Amino acid sequence: MTGAPEPFNAGEPALTGASGGTTTLVEGSTFCLSDGTGDIEPGTAHGLFFRDARVLSRWQLRLDGRAPHPLSVAHPEAFAARFVLRRPPGAGQADSTLLLVRERLVGDGMREVVTVENLGREATAVRLDLHVDADFADLFAVKEGRAVPGGADVTAAGRELLLRDRGDGARGLSVSATGDVTAVPGALSWQVVVPAGKRWSTEVAVQPTLAGRPVEPRFHRGERMEHTEPARKIMAWRAASTAVTATDPVLTAVLRRTESDLGALQIHDPTRGGRPFVAAGAPWFMTLFGRDSLLTAWMALPLDVGLALGTLQTLAETQGTRTDPLTEEEPGRVLHELRLGPDSTAVLGGNHYFGTADATPLFVMLLAECWRWGADPEVVRALLPAADAALTWVQRYGDRDGDGFVEYRRATDRGLANQGWKDSFDGVNDASGRLAVPPIALCEVQAYAYGALLARAELAEGFDDPAGAARLRARADELRRRFAEAFWLPDRGWYAVALDGRKQPVDALTSNSAHCLWTGIATDEHAGALIRRLADADMETGYGLRTLAASMGAYNPMSYHNGSVWPHDTAIAVAGLLRYAHLPGAVDLAHRLAEGLLDAAAAFGGRLPELFCGFSRDDFSPPVPYPTSCSPQAWASAAPLLLVRAFLGLDPHVPRRRLAVSPHLPGRWGEVSLTDLRLGEAVVRVRASGERAEVEGLPDGWTT
Repeated sequence: MTGAPEPFNAGEPALTGASGGTTTLVEGSTFCLSDGTGDIEPGTAHGLFFRDARVLSRWQLRLDGRAPHPLSVAHPEAFAARFVLRRPPGAGQADSTLLLVRERLVGDGMREVVTVENLGREATAVRLDLHVDADFADLFAVKEGRAVPGGADVTAAGRELLLRDRGDGARGLSVSATGDVTAVPGALSWQVVVPAGKRWSTEVAVQPTLAGRPVEPRFHRGERMEHTEPARKIMAWRAASTAVTATDPVLTAVLRRTESDLGALQIHDPTRGGRPFVAAGAPWFMTLFGRDSLLTAWMALPLDVGLALGTLQTLAETQGTRTDPLTEEEPGRVLHELRLGPDSTAVLGGNHYFGTADATPLFVMLLAECWRWGADPEVVRALLPAADAALTWVQRYGDRDGDGFVEYRRATDRGLANQGWKDSFDGVNDASGRLAVPPIALCEVQAYAYGALLARAELAEGFDDPAGAARLRARADELRRRFAEAFWLPDRGWYAVALDGRKQPVDALTSNSAHCLWTGIATDEHAGALIRRLADADMETGYGLRTLAASMGAYNPMSYHNGSVWPHDTAIAVAGLLRYAHLPGAVDLAHRLAEGLLDAAAAFGGRLPELFCGFSRDDFSPPVPYPTSCSPQAWASAAPLLLVRAFLGLDPHVPRRRLAVSPHLPGRWGEVSLTDLRLGEAVVRVRASGERAEVEGLPDGWTT
């Protein structure tokens, strides 16, 4: 996620409401934040957001002038919710006989069906008022608490409210309803009589406008939720995806939520042929993020290779071609984030911001992995120039001083101070807690660069360039040797999190080191020592791996990056441990981390959040939420898939017609099945339990 550029804080998510209980709906580039009654409260970070702008800042339903009492909230899908409420009981009464249900879905707009049911024995008169306002504030302004109320001109036209951005008029909104509705500026009202035992309902539609033109919503009036375009998209995604199930009901439920969330977080950009890519997460990152989207697509490969290819193609089209200090664009550099809001230029220097050190090598790694998983060779071939431009950036621009390592230092005071995945301003510090001084060379970025060199070497070999493959492997070997010399701390037993501007090791024990296991840059000797340190209680919480060891000076279990637990980070650590499964303690630690992470998922209702607090399980159980964590969040949602893939030892190589499976499944998982796993033209089924596996459906000539 994006960290904390100065002077703006576009990093950690804002608190969404004073009392918590925020309900988040998401579909593509549309998301809605409300309280547990369905209301969007003015003066908070609630709202309906479309293309990085808040198009609704107030949406409050009042029943006879009073707020209804909440009973429950249900989420049939990530883009839909049902709020069940009641009329407040009368004076001296304990019960109410009037039920109110709000059924909401989002998708390039919003639709809400409000139903009033009279459970009493006599007819009742009801007045409903829906208060509506918009400020058209940029997402960053809302997130940072800078939004100023009163940004819309509101008019009533018949049974419809029309809202227009007072700033430039480019954005607008219409709100219309069925039934005998009265529209006045700022509100829609109904006065109805509901007979005993009967229901009354109205349907309210919210439609954004851009440049004066209405945006076509992804639903129609009167359409059943399961027939809407968002529902059809989810069903198509599920039909095309591998079905992953397990005997363990918790794992199966978490995987079901993963599938649903990844479907809802996908954006199909019509300006780019409708290719899918996955947004980083709701509420604040519903857009393309280089690092987040690439890692999520990697984790989701067992479900669908097409999502990874769409992400790669979109990032290739936005790849840097020139040098621009405001956006930190450089030739070959892969995008950090894409924004469409009205303040994007002020916050990021432009709609495209490139301030990341790791997305560029991750791009090359994912391209080779797509090829291994059966992507169309011609599509992969078409992306090779982008991969070569990325490696040129790594060598020419990423390595700022020619020492063989990728460093970062922001080009202006507007950019991100830290440009790895821990990109908050205090995310990189030494064992005493002192902040690292740039330029900074992160250990995991070197690991990704190593993985990228090997990935491009394999592609070179596969596309008839053996000499190029040999040169790339030689570069990778040299990087691995120099990395071991510069980053390993023999007196500590872990890798320095970074080298600072003086090329001195930044000696904190962090989860970043585990990423070095994931790409294989760690030697067996170093990996064995690191595994022992990661297993210590100051790193392992019982619910996952801390981002920073409890023994370090900057440790704070309630921080964003200095002691919290990030599910994607723990999942990468598990995948790294299983790469070194031959070493003592690696599999046992992987089991503990994965089982703790799934226990955390169960505590959070089956959906892993972006992060949670890093308290020990012995001290706090269930895990303590981080108050501003994004949920659903792409790489957290995809993390269970990486766990399954890693424990299966699932390693396909379609061009070589090979499928390797070497399982080390936790006992409590029981049997894990992957049905309709697509590997190029092959469709197979994998079943495994413990250390045994069966593969069905492999074509003739394949090996396992």
